[in-house]
Amino acid sequence: MSHPGYRRLRVALHLALLAVGSSFVSGCDDPAKGMPPAAAPAASSPAASSAAPRPAPASVLTASEEDLATRQAAPERLVAIGDLHGDLARTKLALKLAGAVDDGGAWIGGKLWIVQVGDQLDRGDDDRAILDYLGRLRGEAEAAGGKVIFTLGNHEVMNAELDFRYITPGSLPPFAEFEGAAPAGAVAKVPPELQARAAAFVPGGPYAKKLAEQPVYAFVGDTLFVHAGILPKHVKAGLAKTDRETREWLRGERPSPPAALQGEDGPLWTRLYGAAPGPAECKMLGEVLTAFRAKRMVIGHTVQRGGARSACDERVWRIDVGLAKHYGGPVEVLEIVGEKAVVLRESATPGDTPPATTQGAAKNHPQGAAKNQ
Repeated sequence: MSHPGYRRLRVALHLALLAVGSSFVSGCDDPAKGMPPAAAPAASSPAASSAAPRPAPASVLTASEEDLATRQAAPERLVAIGDLHGDLARTKLALKLAGAVDDGGAWIGGKLWIVQVGDQLDRGDDDRAILDYLGRLRGEAEAAGGKVIFTLGNHEVMNAELDFRYITPGSLPPFAEFEGAAPAGAVAKVPPELQARAAAFVPGGPYAKKLAEQPVYAFVGDTLFVHAGILPKHVKAGLAKTDRETREWLRGERPSPPAALQGEDGPLWTRLYGAAPGPAECKMLGEVLTAFRAKRMVIGHTVQRGGARSACDERVWRIDVGLAKHYGGPVEVLEIVGEKAVVLRESATPGDTPPATTQGAAKNHPQGAAKNQ
């Protein structure tokens, strides 16, 4: 049996502990007493309640991994050539100026790379001859350790769409052997005299399949090559995807070209860089080059008065000099060696006066009357 005094002491201690516990629980249930000052609601701070919300940071344009993977290592020397427009003789003069071929047109360029930026077709009589010649030259270059790349232009796409507004009568006979080669329904919308050419270029046809070997763009070293220009919207759509779907269409594997290829601001149609780029256009160009970690873009499509020239601090080179007989422009090419891009010019030829530069992207709408470059 415990001593009575001891029992009274235990009871007193027990009551004291109960009182302390009640006080602690009461303080925790009261947010004003139980929450430390540092954890008080943000609304209690005048500065916090009056501060405006911060805007979300602007998104940075980035190229997809698939797009970046299309980069090819830079050769020791590369020469870019502008629009050819059905003139085989002037095409060979440009290649000779580049050091790529001899007087007979055979490859002597060794490990040289040639990039031609589209519009091999229309305006001249040599459409088939040019496509056949460039295809043959590509094989000769590869055998010597060099390379020939010719990208698609808007006129190649127009021919695959059976839009023959800019062909010449002299360009038709070379395609006569393809008469009746395509299903009648595929070429029904063109007049009888154009159906042989239509059979050659209709998607799935023999020359459409040749066009399918040409890329929409080429990415070599630190340079992007494209017929008219790459805009931020094209990067967002995915250039490699656009290229793949375009090839599928030309081979007859899909019913229509990709949407990104169409419209007045498509990569084969835009004139935002080719006409007279200002600060806004140069900013767009800079975004694209940064997204690809590239230094420059090389384009054709818009004939330049006075010859090839750069813009936007040499971040874009416009090399459509109107060299074909139709335009009467000079023979010029762009040489890229290391970090430097230099225009090579043939001696002036009498009558070599290029026309005025076409101004304004609106004049270039694929459905417009001025679809003529």
